[in-house]
Amino acid sequence: MKTLPFHRFTDALLTAEPLQRARLAQVSLAMLLLAAAVLAMNYFVWIGVARAAPVRWWSAATLAGMLVFYALIRGGWSRRRADPSLTVPQMTFALTSGALAYGLLGAGRGAVFPMTMVILMFGMFVASPRQMRWVSVYAVGLFGAVMAAKVSMDPAVYPAAIELGHFLLVATMMPAVSILAGRLSRLRHRARLHRGELAQALARLREQTTRDELTGLPNHRHMQALVEQEHQRCTRSGQTFCLALLDIDRFKPVNEAHGYVCGDAVLRALSQEALRHVRVSDVLSRWGGGTFLLMMSDTRAALARGGLERLHQRLAALRTAHGGAEVGVTLSAGLAEHLAGEAVAQTLERAARALTEAKAQGGDRVVAAA
Repeated sequence: MKTLPFHRFTDALLTAEPLQRARLAQVSLAMLLLAAAVLAMNYFVWIGVARAAPVRWWSAATLAGMLVFYALIRGGWSRRRADPSLTVPQMTFALTSGALAYGLLGAGRGAVFPMTMVILMFGMFVASPRQMRWVSVYAVGLFGAVMAAKVSMDPAVYPAAIELGHFLLVATMMPAVSILAGRLSRLRHRARLHRGELAQALARLREQTTRDELTGLPNHRHMQALVEQEHQRCTRSGQTFCLALLDIDRFKPVNEAHGYVCGDAVLRALSQEALRHVRVSDVLSRWGGGTFLLMMSDTRAALARGGLERLHQRLAALRTAHGGAEVGVTLSAGLAEHLAGEAVAQTLERAARALTEAKAQGGDRVVAAA
């Protein structure tokens, strides 16, 4: 309970939305880093290396700028941008601030280079190689301009030879960071590809383990799990459901007369036609061979039988083209309503008995279990 106020504070500061929270955490870290730079700058004022007034203005502008970035992200304005984190604008602002600090620090200007490296490292994990190249060119040009200006204005503190060395350091360091950013980007791209391939492989595996390869319907194992879930739901809600076993009449002669390729085509055609005529809430599966299991949710036997009769007629009227001929089949169906306190296996057994009775009566009919 003692941590609740802290959680409320962090939620208010960073929001509770994961993506937005990550963006605000990033800009908050950048603010802390620049706050540390502000302290360092004021230390140089305290030891007499830098003048107080310009550093105070620099400090106020730097912190105010980062607060503006925080407000743009926290308020949601940045969501309209291609990069909602505003990474490149933040880097550009921080590098501009660093270049100005370089011109203010005089003898202490070497302290700016570590800050510059931190800024570049901050962005290289997020920005694209193209963005990092642009930022590097901007940084080299900006620091070069500041160094040239200070050599011209204050050669005693900023000797040309020293500034040339500093410029060469910056001109070498920036492209190196761009190259590293490119490598990181390629690694991130490969990792995304691998994750995508893994997700696709898992989806295919899941599909193979839950779907019948021929018809695309849920397979026997998956249907057992779905029926058990429906049983548990109905036990909690007090509702009921019906199970219907549908079996193709005299399917073996069809395979023998026309071949198993034709038999497979018939199974696929029956599956597709049945799916067009069952309710969205119902589930049709291939139970095995030429047998299908239909689960009808929230339905009593009387209503279920009417729907099953209509489906039976649709499937009986279906003709499957094969080898220049049209092949038609009939189906028998056994229907059972799940009874309170009954196990799923018992409901299936009653549906199977009803199917056997339909077959015994000559097939091509629907029989409801007593």
